[in-house]
Amino acid sequence: MKKIFSIILLAVTVVNSSAQNKKYHSDKLIPVATFGDRRAIGVKVSADNRLFVSFPNRGASYKYGLVEIRNGREVPFPDDTWNTSIGDNSSYFVSVQDLYIDTDDKLWVLDSKPSSGGSIFGNNGGMPAQGYFKLVKIDLKTNSVDKVYTFDDLDKARSGLNDIRIDTEKGLGYLSDPGQAAIVVLDLISGKTRTVLKKQPSTLADTSVVLKYDGVEMRDKDGKPFRSNVNGIALTKDNKYFYFKPINQEYLYRIETRYLADAKLSDEELSTKVQDMSAVGITHGLEADRKGNIYLTTSTDYTIKYLSPDGKLNTLVQDSRIIWPDSMGIGTDGYLYFSCAQLNREPQWNNGQNKAELPYTVYKVKLP
Repeated sequence: MKKIFSIILLAVTVVNSSAQNKKYHSDKLIPVATFGDRRAIGVKVSADNRLFVSFPNRGASYKYGLVEIRNGREVPFPDDTWNTSIGDNSSYFVSVQDLYIDTDDKLWVLDSKPSSGGSIFGNNGGMPAQGYFKLVKIDLKTNSVDKVYTFDDLDKARSGLNDIRIDTEKGLGYLSDPGQAAIVVLDLISGKTRTVLKKQPSTLADTSVVLKYDGVEMRDKDGKPFRSNVNGIALTKDNKYFYFKPINQEYLYRIETRYLADAKLSDEELSTKVQDMSAVGITHGLEADRKGNIYLTTSTDYTIKYLSPDGKLNTLVQDSRIIWPDSMGIGTDGYLYFSCAQLNREPQWNNGQNKAELPYTVYKVKLP
């Protein structure tokens, strides 16, 4: 009976998928791994081309917080213990949001479960007044945890830590915080944080920008539009420039990391150091390569774009399967890997109807 039900379910999924409006197709887009109804978010690739994928905890469908894809299989990483919700939550993943691999080939795991006051959804229903955050550093040579940061001095009622980048040269972590509309600077030695560029024009969402898909605005049942302050971030491989951008804004910004590292500068002084890199449209995740290209994931037109060093905005790939592309990782094999979160297909934004196309998939595309 179970087998017959599975066949019927598969048929329904295929019909629903084929019914969607398929405007674009590219043979360059290659599926790498699928995860059923589990939404993959974080994607990063190590120097020896190991692929890591993370998952937020969404309840019933939750299985692992972090996996390595080995020979097409999911392997809990760094081990089973970190992927089981047993014991002290300081030693297991609560809800992994983002990943980063630094220039020393260390894997950084941002475990982030904001309160309703810091969530980009505005209301997470029943969550505690305080959010939960930790940052886990993993040595990929030994596959063991080196250190855990717990953000003890952060305003956890309002923070919504989203993305992480690590500056190995200065010993700092840079995190986007859409909840506070700010950048959080983490001292990797002391574990203390500074919140900078708070509610500046470069970190605040533009309230006039409403995301629209196939002519329909992304709004909840009360008519409230999806809105996110500073969200996607990128750090150039030489650790010189930090790029950042709210989802609900057209413009991409950057600042030299030497200014972020200067604790004596006020937000007003820092804001004068921010550079407007021109309009790039609605984007989510950002990533930098060794050539100086900045990759941007764009959901409204199903694309991955990149801003080249000459200032030109280029389209890397366009395909209707690229639904809310999110996190990216660059492999040593010459490919860009990325997740598709399909956030705009959530019931919250579709009158209670789940319009996600299963399975959730990580793709790759050849670099320019």
